Amino acid sequence: MSVDQTTFAATLRAWRDRLSPASAGLPMRHGRRTQGLRREELAELAGVSVDYVVRLEQGRATTPSPQIVAALARALRLTLDERDHLYRLAGLAPPGDGEISDHVPPGIQRILSRNDDSATAVFAADWQLIQWNRGWAALVGDPSATPPAQRNFALDTFPVDGEAPRLAQWPVEAVEHDSVPAAVVSDLRRATGRFPGNRRLGDLIDRLTAGNERFAQLWAAGEVGAHREGHKTVHHPAVGPILVDCDVLTDGDAELKIVILSATPDTEDETKFRLAVMSGIQEPATSS
Repeated sequence: MSVDQTTFAATLRAWRDRLSPASAGLPMRHGRRTQGLRREELAELAGVSVDYVVRLEQGRATTPSPQIVAALARALRLTLDERDHLYRLAGLAPPGDGEISDHVPPGIQRILSRNDDSATAVFAADWQLIQWNRGWAALVGDPSATPPAQRNFALDTFPVDGEAPRLAQWPVEAVEHDSVPAAVVSDLRRATGRFPGNRRLGDLIDRLTAGNERFAQLWAAGEVGAHREGHKTVHHPAVGPILVDCDVLTDGDAELKIVILSATPDTEDETKFRLAVMSGIQEPATSS
């Protein structure tokens, strides 16, 4: 499939110009002349270099990878149809049915950027962390320093080769001690039915089965289900332990998981939750 870089470049510029900083979840600064995103802002949101964005828009970067196109689509708040169009312009086949999607629709991205009362993150069907809001980074720690391929909640739940958790920079304990591991395993088994033959999911399960005895035991039990709700205690270094509710919503055929951590209103935990977010120990970030 040939690559029409001129069309790709023009489309990328047009979609960057139409997206305001506020729509992208960025602060609007006074005296700004540019209505759309600057190249620097798109690069930050997509997790690529500014030079690479320049080369893409000038048609000098000729082989954008699927990972780069996916990151640009998320940063630009593209719809699924627009995302697929961008893939085709880059000479790539769009993610097809049966493939786990890392695309976050614009509506969910708005929830992330505007929901200041909770810590919210979006995971793919295989519990790969895709995106999070400022509250999430402040409450449990900013995952942006962790390489994208290693941002997986299942790997945090079932460590392999003695690896430490990567998605929480201080302890987060489930009140129901045995429920979370079992729920994660049953949810992954459910995902294998929705995405049979998916290589990324299969590789993850093979790695966990071979590297974590507890996962292997739970996987052999064959339970199927979804992780919906629970309660956790976050041991925040600035404000101490915070009891939060954990709700997991599933979006559409892509099986995206929207994880929302919130405190009960009018409680000491809610006060500590707000202090944790205000403390700003970790800067807000968008995954790449």
